[in-house]
Amino acid sequence: MPNIQLGNTLYRSSDDLKERVSYDYDYPEGLDWRPGSKLHKNIKDKILQNARESSTLMTNRHSAWNEMDRILTTYIELDDDEEDIKLDDARKPVSIIFPYSYAVLESLLAYLVAAFFQSPLFRYEGRSPEDTIGAIYMEKLIEYQMYRAKVELGLHTMFRDSMVYGMGVTAPIWETNYGMKTVMKDVVGRSFFGMERVTGQEKVQERGILYEGNVLRNVDIYKYLPDPNVSVHEHQRGEFNGWIENTNLMNLLGQENDGEFFNVKYLKHLMGRRTAIYNSNPSARDDKSGMGRNREIEGVTKPVDNIWMYINLIPKDEGLGDSEYPEKWLFCLSADEIIIQAKPLGLDHNMYPIAVSAPDFDGHSASPISRMETIYGLQGTLDWLFNSHIANVRKAINDMFVVDPYMLNMRDIEDPRAGKLIRMRRPGWGKGVDGAIKQLAVQDITRANVADSAYIVEWMQKVAGADNPVMGNLRQGGPERLTSAEFQGTAQGAVNRLERVAKVIGLQAMQDLGYMFASHTQQLMSESQKISITGRWQERLIAEFGNKGNTLVSPDEILVDYDIIVRDGSVPGGNFSQIWMQMFQALSSNQELAQQFDMGRIFKHIARNAGAKNVDEFVRIRVAPDEEVARQSEAGNVIPFNREVSNV
Repeated sequence: MPNIQLGNTLYRSSDDLKERVSYDYDYPEGLDWRPGSKLHKNIKDKILQNARESSTLMTNRHSAWNEMDRILTTYIELDDDEEDIKLDDARKPVSIIFPYSYAVLESLLAYLVAAFFQSPLFRYEGRSPEDTIGAIYMEKLIEYQMYRAKVELGLHTMFRDSMVYGMGVTAPIWETNYGMKTVMKDVVGRSFFGMERVTGQEKVQERGILYEGNVLRNVDIYKYLPDPNVSVHEHQRGEFNGWIENTNLMNLLGQENDGEFFNVKYLKHLMGRRTAIYNSNPSARDDKSGMGRNREIEGVTKPVDNIWMYINLIPKDEGLGDSEYPEKWLFCLSADEIIIQAKPLGLDHNMYPIAVSAPDFDGHSASPISRMETIYGLQGTLDWLFNSHIANVRKAINDMFVVDPYMLNMRDIEDPRAGKLIRMRRPGWGKGVDGAIKQLAVQDITRANVADSAYIVEWMQKVAGADNPVMGNLRQGGPERLTSAEFQGTAQGAVNRLERVAKVIGLQAMQDLGYMFASHTQQLMSESQKISITGRWQERLIAEFGNKGNTLVSPDEILVDYDIIVRDGSVPGGNFSQIWMQMFQALSSNQELAQQFDMGRIFKHIARNAGAKNVDEFVRIRVAPDEEVARQSEAGNVIPFNREVSNV
C-alpha cells in the first residue's frame, strides 16, 4: 500500500487517522494493528481503562507525596512580608524548613547502601554438584552487568522512593545495544598458484552488539499504574501493571528503525501527544528548585507520553491468538491513541518484569504510608518552633520606641544609620529630652523554642529508627555515662530495627530482581562473554581452568538450576567483630576446637564483617603441575573437579 499523507494536517485521534493517513507496516504475527482497526481500538480502550482505574487510586496519594518533596528541602516560597525583608536586607534570616527529615533520610539510605552494595550484588549457588560451575558463571556474568549498567544507581533510587513515598518501583529490562565497533580481520590474498591464504590483519569497522545484558529502569512513583485490587507486595498477582513514560518523537522513530516499534510515524499526524491520564505533571519535585511543572515545550522538542502496560489476558478473547488460557502481554500506547508495541511477554520466569520495594507495608494496602510520612507532623512542629523563634529575634533586634512627634524630628529618628543626631523641634527647645522618647521593653518569649526543638528531634529519631549511633553521633553526656557497653547496646538496638527494613526489601525486591536478572541472562543472552577468574570463586575457577585471568562463557553453559542467596540486612561491622576476634583466638589456641571448625572460613567471615570487600583476592592459590596431579590421581588422592563438588 502506498504512503498517503495530506500535507501537515493534524488530527485529534486514531479514528480520524484511519481513512486519511496510511503507512505500509508489516505487523508481527499477522495482526491488524492499524490505528482505527477493531483490534487496535479494543486493546487501546483496555489499556486506557486500566490506566484510569489505577490513576484514580494513585492520584489520592499525590498531595501527600508532594508534601514529602517539600519537606526534603530547605526552600520555602516567601510571603509578601518576608519578600520585603529580603529586599531590604538579603542577610536577614527568613522562614526555612529545618532539614532534619533530610538528615534522617540520609541515615536510612546510608544503612541500606552499606547492607546491599556488597560485591557480588547478587549471589547464586547451584542446586546440585553439576550445577555449581554454571551458577558461578551466572554470578560472574551478572556481576559484570551490574557494573556496566550501573545498576546500583537504580537501586539507590528505589531505596529512596520506598523511604519517601512508601514504595520504590523498578523494571529490570534486557537491553541489546547495536553499533559500529573496530575489530581485527584477516586479510586474505592469493598465492602464486591461485590459492587463498591469510596475508595479514587489518582494522575494520563492522556493526555488531556493543552490549547485551540487564539494565534497571526506575519507574517514577507519580506515574506508576499498578492494579489497585491487590496489595503493594503482591503486584505479581494483579491483572495488569504499568507506568507512564515521558519521551520524544525522535527517540521513538530511532527505536522503530531498530525494529522495536511500529506505527510511530502516525504520531507525526496527531494534534496532541501527551496523555490525559494526568492533566499536568503531578510531581512537585521541581517546585522546590523554581522550575515549576510546565512540561509544554512544543516547538523546541516533540514530547510524547507512552503508557507501558503488562496485561494478563486470554488471547482468544482479545483476538490476539487461539490460546484459551491467560498469557502476559506487553503493550505500549503512545499519546493515548497509537499502539506502537504489542507482543506476548514470553519470559521464562512468567512474571511481570517489575520489582517493588515497600518496607513499611501493612500487608493489605495498595499504597502504604512511608517512613517520612510518619514524622511529617513532627517536622511541621519543628519548623514552627524554629521559624517562630527566628521571627521573634528578628523583631526584637529592631529598636521600638514611643515618640512624641511634637517634640522630636521624626526624620532623624527614622534614619537607620548609626551615630545619628536627633534634633528637637522648636516647641521642645530648652525643655530637655526627658519624656520625648522612650524605648519599649522587649522580651524573647520564644527563647525556649530552641530547647523544645531538641525534644522534637529526639522523637523524630525514635520514630524513624535513625538514632544517634545510626547517624554517626554520640549521645550527649559525660564519659561516666557513655560507656562502651552502653554504646554497643544502643547501636545494636538501632541496627536491629534497620536490619528489619533491609530484610523486607531483600525479600520484596532484591530476591525478585536477582531471579529475573538470572532468568533473562539464561534466556536472552546470545553471544559468549568473558568472565574474570577473581574474587569469591577464584579458587574454584582456577581449579577448573588453571591460572588464567579470564575465560569465555557460552549461553549453553549457564542453563543450570540455581538458588539466589538474599542478604540478611546486616552491614559490615554490624555483628561486632571484637567478639568474633575473641572467639577466633579461643578456637586457634584449642587444638580440638581448631580441628572441628574451618579456621580459614571463620577468618574470612571476620575480615568481611570488619569491612574487607575483597578478602578472597588475598587467598594464596597453589596450582600443582600436571605431572604431580597425574601421580596423585593414579594414587587416588585427587579426583576430577567435575565428578564431585564439595560445598564451599
